Amino acid sequence: MARAEVADIFRTHGSSYRETHKLPLNQLRTMHAIEICRTAELGGHVDECEECGHVKISYNSCRNRHCPKCQFLRKEKWIEARGRELLPISYFHVVFTLPDELKSLALRNREVVYNMLFKAASEALAQLAGKRLGVQIGFIAVLHTWGQNLLDHPHLHCVVSGGGLSQRKWVSSKRRFLFPVKVMSRLFRGKFLSFLKKAYEDGLQSAGEDLRSLYAKEWVVYSKPPFNGPENVLGYLGRYTHRIAITNHRIVGMEDGLVSFLRKDYADGNKQKVMTLDAAEFIRRFLLHVLPDGFVKIRHFGFLSNRNRTACLKICRELLGAAAPEPGRSETWQESLMKITGIDLTRCPLCQGRMKRKELYRGPP
Repeated sequence: MARAEVADIFRTHGSSYRETHKLPLNQLRTMHAIEICRTAELGGHVDECEECGHVKISYNSCRNRHCPKCQFLRKEKWIEARGRELLPISYFHVVFTLPDELKSLALRNREVVYNMLFKAASEALAQLAGKRLGVQIGFIAVLHTWGQNLLDHPHLHCVVSGGGLSQRKWVSSKRRFLFPVKVMSRLFRGKFLSFLKKAYEDGLQSAGEDLRSLYAKEWVVYSKPPFNGPENVLGYLGRYTHRIAITNHRIVGMEDGLVSFLRKDYADGNKQKVMTLDAAEFIRRFLLHVLPDGFVKIRHFGFLSNRNRTACLKICRELLGAAAPEPGRSETWQESLMKITGIDLTRCPLCQGRMKRKELYRGPP
């Protein structure tokens, strides 16, 4: 079975899929962007070595946020900015998951349900911090909508400060846990279902959910022990923030209308296994996770909220005796790539001479 990327699957099977499925505009745009990413259709530029005359053509990226090829530099720059905001404190990883009974509703009303997920989780964390610690905490929440099998599995990954601000004092949480999981779960459940009930009253169409059974069900909230230092927080952010439903390196191959990819089997000790799907089913599952246009999947709350972050972090550092970070310098994407990977695109891959821009390629007319 030949190796393949998401773009290869779309180029091979996307046309027939679009002919047999009526797709919303954002999914059509995403498919098209991935298909033409780093191809002549998007244009590019031609560089020539001043020493040996080697010519290299580089095509432009699509920059779609669901494209497996276009997340690396965006992710690294975002993580670098967050690294300058880290404090010398404990941070916790908390995951809020919607129950299976709400998956159908979420697929029909992505923006409404995902916004309620953010609102219920953030209000639950903020309320517990106020009641139990008397503080305003800071946290980052990242929406994931998939499981390892590419089916819908909406959940929020949160990085939460182990303590917070209280009348210009810093108050730390307990070192081994943030808040009791059962308390977080029930508060999250109550808030989400309250928002859902209000949404029904405002005209949201039910997908057959039974609110009474959802109130009786224990909702899954997971809380890990604190990260072991700021470096581990950055490593976590790197793994989760700009992740998409599936990366190209997980795809084993494509052959005879079938796509095979690697997945972790959580029910079998996280063993890595190969899953094979019909290409049309693979595309269907991938498109389940294309977010609505303009939907923000990474959000900041508390003293990390966009409106108050700079002033609050300055107060936090003063209270914790932490030095202010060095200001970040604006870099070109070539400089960023060099710093992160050691790859210098200004040098010839053959003789290490200087590559000079020869011409722009604007793609086909």
